[in-house]
Amino acid sequence: MNVHFIAIGGAAMHNLAIALHNKGYQVTGSDDVIFNPSKSRLQAKGLLPEQFGWFPEKITQNLDAIVLGMHAKADNPELLKAQELGLKIYSYPEFLYEQSKNKTRVVIGGSHGKTTITSMILHVMHYHDRDVDYMVGAQLEGFDVMVKLTEENDFIVLEGDEYLSSPIDRRPKFHLYKPNIALLSGIAWDHINVFPTYENYVEQFKIFVDSIVLGGSINYNEEDEEVKRVVEASENPIRKIAYQTPEYTVEAGETLLETPEGPMPIEVFGKHNLNNLAGAKWICQHMGIDEDDFYEAISTFKGASKRLEKIAESSTSVAYKDFAHSPSKVAATTKAVKEQYANRTLVACLELHTYSSLNAEFLKEYNGALNAADVAVVFYSPHAVEIKKLDAVSEQQIANAFKRDDLIIYTNPDDFKNYLFSQDFDNKSLLLMSSGNYGGLDFDAVTKLIN
Repeated sequence: MNVHFIAIGGAAMHNLAIALHNKGYQVTGSDDVIFNPSKSRLQAKGLLPEQFGWFPEKITQNLDAIVLGMHAKADNPELLKAQELGLKIYSYPEFLYEQSKNKTRVVIGGSHGKTTITSMILHVMHYHDRDVDYMVGAQLEGFDVMVKLTEENDFIVLEGDEYLSSPIDRRPKFHLYKPNIALLSGIAWDHINVFPTYENYVEQFKIFVDSIVLGGSINYNEEDEEVKRVVEASENPIRKIAYQTPEYTVEAGETLLETPEGPMPIEVFGKHNLNNLAGAKWICQHMGIDEDDFYEAISTFKGASKRLEKIAESSTSVAYKDFAHSPSKVAATTKAVKEQYANRTLVACLELHTYSSLNAEFLKEYNGALNAADVAVVFYSPHAVEIKKLDAVSEQQIANAFKRDDLIIYTNPDDFKNYLFSQDFDNKSLLLMSSGNYGGLDFDAVTKLIN
């Protein structure tokens, strides 16, 4: 099968391209710019385009399928040529469904926790040598690729993202997978550039629950009121199985999970991660892993890349970085680190970097998000606001949104770096939360602050 990728360099797209190459497909692609690690990974497989740019002459009748990435625009020259030739054009999730329509599809949805839950499930399967197909949004320890597709595996585990499928398909990705087994971890308004109202956002999760196939099942976090309401109100004739945070304790910076065999030390921590673990346990049981085997495997799970990732530790201090940027994720992550290291001063630094977080209207959703921190710092770049063509956001608006009189705010990357590198981190925990890099922060240098 000959497949061409328009915008092959994306994080998801290049992983799918490699997965198809590994499956024996003929794969080509184009993009106007490709950064590492995508660039070097494509190059290693012989899939890196010889030239950057769009080349309509690459689009011929010999192609069996086009996979269109979100980075491409609706007027992309290669896309226009494919439409002119009447070629089959798939979005990323459509193609994944096409590859998995004869498998048992396990889809993990939710505004937060889906990458971690998917990673936990795959870790357990890998630990017990159960081979499954998958698509996950983070690099996992012990896994070479983020997408795996085979002909023979019975199960495929898919991280169900609610963002749009492609420039010409405005449906959320997770509407297209038609799960046999589903999970819903939480609902907290996000992606306001696409879903301008909270009600509109919640509607997408209702559609997801209704898309579960006849005879399927959903596990849902009953501690999230919106999730509980959406799932329990659905008239889809599926099995509905609730889960909740298991019992656990924290002793001397170590989290102990209560199990039928007694307290068990685990590597991950925080109430939200224990809640994720409970959801993952249910899914693994649906996939044939019994409870004892789940606990044995999950005790060795260290977390998904960029999710509460420990970057430095000494006997008196510790530093974490986390992908958290939405209000609910920021609140959960901050509470988790404070609970784990209750006797240390927590310095929590948040970069407002996404379209939603830099929107003046949405800012109020951050009320209380940093309350668990002893020292709360917010960094944002007015230049980033300009680039995203948003209304200017003032420091006063940010201060009002977080409802903290002692909030420290920086708008200049150098000022933020100077602040950070002037601190004494003895008996402190440092938490850096961002989907960006604070205007060029050297994280390797940050690790040297912890000694």
